[in-house]
Amino acid sequence: MVKFGYTILYVENVEESIAFYENAFGFSRKFITPDNDYGELITGETTLSFASKKLASKSLPEGFIESSLEDKPFAIEIGFITDNVPEVLQKATSFGAVIVSEPVEKPWGQIVAYARDLNGFLIEICTEVKA
Repeated sequence: MVKFGYTILYVENVEESIAFYENAFGFSRKFITPDNDYGELITGETTLSFASKKLASKSLPEGFIESSLEDKPFAIEIGFITDNVPEVLQKATSFGAVIVSEPVEKPWGQIVAYARDLNGFLIEICTEVKA
């Protein structure tokens, strides 16, 4: 059996990133290492995790492409499901998220908006897809 456990975002400041997601989306802190180079948030069944770029460079000595608000987002997004997309988007922007697109209704009935976090990672804020 394989289970999706977590996504790790490589960030400059783990504590700042965790605080952003706690405040903007209401997630709960699971833990942060004593040296603040790795931390996790409880988001449901999977964990949203953060590793410092310094720690990540130890695991990936060949390097990696860093996320930044100055560059286009990566071809990946983190999706958060809510009943009230406009409210969650507004709250996220009040803590520093940058709006990419306002909420729109998709042809299948889902409401979707996009924002970027403090590190430039793309976040989809959406309603649940009804089957």
